[in-house]
Amino acid sequence: MYGDQETIRKILTELGDTWAVVGLSSNRARAAYGVAEVLQRFGKRVVPVHPKAETVHGEQGYASLSDIPFDVDVVDVFVNSELAGAVADEALARGAKAVWFQLGVVDEAAYDRVRDAGLEMVMDRCPAIEIPRLNS
Repeated sequence: MYGDQETIRKILTELGDTWAVVGLSSNRARAAYGVAEVLQRFGKRVVPVHPKAETVHGEQGYASLSDIPFDVDVVDVFVNSELAGAVADEALARGAKAVWFQLGVVDEAAYDRVRDAGLEMVMDRCPAIEIPRLNS
């Protein structure tokens, strides 16, 4: 498993509240839109990262992680597995504290790189499913 309960709890409760959501756009039909809404409901600042740099859920969007002019705690990745490793590397480069690959996003080499660099990482899980479980 790529993210035990302790790692999930730590990312969701201890590592900070600014989440860059890579792949988040204003398309309400996409999973990222609903997950970002749940994260906001639980007190997270959600920063959309998408080539269109749209404002979503009241937050200014950015075309890439490197365009965000402030610190990001967690990078939540909603891109295809083939692209996810590059996003993880960008998260490392910009000093994020954790990387979260969404359900269906799997890149074992990227997982190993992130963990070897000392960051927390969860892969193939959804924070919108996990965060309500913390209080149950």
